[in-house]
Amino acid sequence: MNRPNRPKPTLMPSREQGIALFTDLYELTMLQAYRELGLAEREAVFSLFVRRLPPERNFLIACGLDRLLGELEALRFGPGDIEYLAAQSFKPDFLDWLAAFRFTGTVHALPEGTPFFANEPVLEVIAPIGAAQLIETLAINRVGFETIIASKAARVVEAAAGRPVIDFGGRRAQGHDAAVEGARAAFVGGAAATSNVLAGRLYGIPVAGTMAHSFVQAFTDEMEAFRAFARIYPDTTLLVDTYDTVEGVRKVIALAREMGAAFRVHAVRLDSGDLLALSKEARRLLDEAGLATVQIFASGGLDERKIAGLMVAGAPIDGFGVGTDMMVSADAPAVDIVYKLTEFAGEGRMKLSAQKRTLPGRKQVFRTTIDGTAEGDMIARYGEPLPGEPLLAPVMRDGVRLEPSPPLAAVQARARAEIARLPRALRALEPAAEPYPVAISPALQEYEAEVREKIAARNVQPKA
Repeated sequence: MNRPNRPKPTLMPSREQGIALFTDLYELTMLQAYRELGLAEREAVFSLFVRRLPPERNFLIACGLDRLLGELEALRFGPGDIEYLAAQSFKPDFLDWLAAFRFTGTVHALPEGTPFFANEPVLEVIAPIGAAQLIETLAINRVGFETIIASKAARVVEAAAGRPVIDFGGRRAQGHDAAVEGARAAFVGGAAATSNVLAGRLYGIPVAGTMAHSFVQAFTDEMEAFRAFARIYPDTTLLVDTYDTVEGVRKVIALAREMGAAFRVHAVRLDSGDLLALSKEARRLLDEAGLATVQIFASGGLDERKIAGLMVAGAPIDGFGVGTDMMVSADAPAVDIVYKLTEFAGEGRMKLSAQKRTLPGRKQVFRTTIDGTAEGDMIARYGEPLPGEPLLAPVMRDGVRLEPSPPLAAVQARARAEIARLPRALRALEPAAEPYPVAISPALQEYEAEVREKIAARNVQPKA
């Protein structure tokens, strides 16, 4: 029997195998050029930093380093990757070199959970220029995305004033990878739990959830739905706004009377309407029924400003579920994060482009604290013996991470403690009247001027 001709199957990458191709084409074309010119193995330093904070942010929270380090350790060009690049007309000897490629660089970085500010290096990569260039897109993506979400979550948690915040954003995230990594970042930023089960399994984040309106709608009677759910899950939270919120609360009270000592419902959930008025009425009804231990949980289009408004108005809400706004950082969905060459073959490098300042060479950031409050940062040359706490720490050497992944709860605790050290004005939702002071050390300023002069002399023609 004759079989029809079929196209040769393409080797499709797994998530891990394909990470080497998570780069921009120009990085590979430059890498091939570096090799042909004999430059690929010469040492370079790249700095990753944010040029300016988004208008609604007084600080950012460093996040995303852990997965980046794991991906750098595992970075390989598999057979399918090489096959694909061959079809893009890369040269055979370059492809052979890529097949044996391993990342062998050194990385210094801010520990995850560290607040940082504009122009401060979040991480510095010291590696052969080809390898350091290759990972640009990956580094910006991993650190940039998780930093955005952790920073947004920190604002939401601040607004909640001690009430737990649960991440409900997986279904509205920009893809499932963003949902999982976003849940991790939100936890670093202070979220108490996530509804995303995969994130819970991968990262040990507590998982939490209640019920959907569809469960209530599946029954002909709302009371019947509550009765059935509470029987299967005695310590549950019941969603009371499917039809009429106040009437839903009354049915929970009726269920409590019906079940007597067996009633263990933990909370009612409000998901729509005037949350201030409804939470106050729900609290009144529950308290009058002797159900003071039944809490009130709120969700439905919340962000940090809505939550802050509810808290200021005295809403008796015990916890919040926040979805879309936190998981896409709706008011600041992107940050001006860049990865720039600052040293090559032992010489400082920088751009002279207008409004795109880069500080040359390797650097360190020192944070000065007085009476437990951070007073200011100093960006310095690497090796400068300045007062204060040095923030950048070695995390990878010769392509191998120096420490195993810390427990995520410890990263969250670090973020909480470091945010608490910031001046109170910076922790407010409004832009601080006075931004946090970040200075550049005299030695680094002097080196910047020296490098600028050298570059200008070689590349900028004097005006006639």
